[in-house]
Amino acid sequence: MATSLTLPNRTLASLLPSHTPKTQSSVSQSLPLVSKSSQSQFYGLKFSYSSSLSIPSSSSFKTSISAKVNKGSAPPSFTLKDQDGKNVSLSKFKGKPVVVYFYPADETPGCTKQACAFRDSYEKFKKAGAEVVGISGDDTSSHKAFAKKYRLPFTLLSDEGNKVRQEWGVPSDLFGALPGRQTYVLDRNGVVQLIYNNQFQPEKHIDETLKLLQSL
Repeated sequence: MATSLTLPNRTLASLLPSHTPKTQSSVSQSLPLVSKSSQSQFYGLKFSYSSSLSIPSSSSFKTSISAKVNKGSAPPSFTLKDQDGKNVSLSKFKGKPVVVYFYPADETPGCTKQACAFRDSYEKFKKAGAEVVGISGDDTSSHKAFAKKYRLPFTLLSDEGNKVRQEWGVPSDLFGALPGRQTYVLDRNGVVQLIYNNQFQPEKHIDETLKLLQSL
């Protein structure tokens, strides 16, 4: 006698063990991504970086390429403390040429080279009747130690919070990761006659500045 087997109304596929292949995204979710964070030095500036990629925002691009102070204009005035803790205003230098240079930080290789180059050519600047003023975000005690160590004969101003840097529109490098290195030469009337930006050849700021001063 023949016996028939009757299955419930299900398909064969529904009876087999289900298996869903893992996609690349599900694999990446199951294996947590470990981001190695470490310290590095970039031309003397220490900063942390991560192996994960981050895309700069559009605002980063804008701040890195825009400048508020242009050749032929008078820059915003300021009053900042020097390495001795005394208030120094930009208006103090009216009536003589003044070289205002913004630099990233004290004691870094590039900034030390730049400061020492200004020091070594300081007599030439004096002969041209010009004053030299360096500005960074370091505090007054840092400036004092920096000036003493390298025998810097000119004024260093503390722009803590980088307010003046922002008001002058000094562009940053590496999409805002590195404070810019920019030099301005103002004539006797306080009008900008030169803007020179070069992060990686700090000594060229002195050469370009002296060329202009000797032509005034």
